[in-house]
Amino acid sequence: MRRFRFHDGRTGSAMAVHVTPRSRKNELTGISSDGTLRIRLTAPPVEGSANKALLDLLARILGVRSNALEIIAGEKGKDKIISVVDLDAATVEERVKKHLKENKPEEDGK
Repeated sequence: MRRFRFHDGRTGSAMAVHVTPRSRKNELTGISSDGTLRIRLTAPPVEGSANKALLDLLARILGVRSNALEIIAGEKGKDKIISVVDLDAATVEERVKKHLKENKPEEDGK
């Protein structure tokens, strides 16, 4: 008879992002009133280059490896849901806000 064992699953959190590709610079510009992160990327949305740039930027901001992040919805659109393995939502929010405080985004046209 086969015995089943329970295993701890991967834990983490998820966040909504809105991406603007083909921008002047890769940056997190802010958080919308609904909690969505607004991100600008220099990469065009061609052959996954913007998605890779997004994951690399978020990994740097959150202090995790890029393989700890995964696009779980919206891979081909501007609005995406990103899962973060091994970081709870409070930690993600804390790191995002710290990054925004330390790196004020440039205003358009200035």
